Amino acid sequence: MLVKRAPDLTYADVTPKSIYTNRRSFLRGLLATGGTVTGWKRLLPPLPGSGPGSVPVKLDGVVRWPYSTGEKQTSYNDVTTYNIFYEFGTGKKDPSENAKNFQTSPWSVSVEGEVRKPRTFTMDEIMKLAPLEERVYRFRCVDTWCMVVPWIGYSFSALAKLVEPTPKARYVAFQSYYDPRQMPEGKYSGMVLPYVEGLRIDEAMHPLTLLCVGMYGETLPNQDGAPVRMVVPWKYGFKSIKSLVRIRFVEEQPPTTWSMGNLQEYGFYSNVNPNVDGPRSSQAQERRLGEYFRRPTLMFNGYGDQVASMYDGMDLRKYF
Repeated sequence: MLVKRAPDLTYADVTPKSIYTNRRSFLRGLLATGGTVTGWKRLLPPLPGSGPGSVPVKLDGVVRWPYSTGEKQTSYNDVTTYNIFYEFGTGKKDPSENAKNFQTSPWSVSVEGEVRKPRTFTMDEIMKLAPLEERVYRFRCVDTWCMVVPWIGYSFSALAKLVEPTPKARYVAFQSYYDPRQMPEGKYSGMVLPYVEGLRIDEAMHPLTLLCVGMYGETLPNQDGAPVRMVVPWKYGFKSIKSLVRIRFVEEQPPTTWSMGNLQEYGFYSNVNPNVDGPRSSQAQERRLGEYFRRPTLMFNGYGDQVASMYDGMDLRKYF
């Protein structure tokens, strides 16, 4: 049975209403989602002044996804204080400190490219596109740390089907929000910003691929990708782009931020694979946040039964 949420509440009602408003700098980063500087800046409302940041609030009407892992969940404190979000600093604890004043309302996500019905979704529309589900996923960082998180959202395919991708859409490119005024630490990250990522369209449309709006029963904290992000549980965490503002369905494989920075170490697919070493260490073992002992890394992060068929015939050492 689906529990309906109060129809008179909007996303703005659960987020403060304050209007929210690099080491390398080269044009390839602008091409990652087929845009230009003008293209991404038009998504950002002006920032008239400082104001209180957005804070998580309780989400009602969330149903439990029946295929969630039954493993012990990582503590909320660990998940919200160990973050990789370079726009708010390069240290793991930096985002929880530096994102406190990040303003996420109003917010919208533009969906463009090879689609029959391009449109811009408000955050209120995103919250109501499909029933919200709590999905407890394993989540793996490329630096061998891992966690088990009760994410909240629904399959990305629910949004994609509304815009009707054309037969030319073979990939999906994603772009994060970036405003140097709200994210001044970004210029010290050594990254080309805004952050961009991409998936092959069958990966994006897979039922496990989550358009995520919350966790632990609440809306997303700023440092964990508020107000909307992707979660792709069989890939390393940097594929699960945060603070999403733009989606493009495209014909060619899009560049991604980490592969542009170091293609030899960060491949486009970035599937969790214990047989392929990471940038500076083996990926054969992992350690859960809050635990001391390591455990063996699972192929596809343990989701092989669901996703392995998408890579039949591929050399996963070459297409890493």
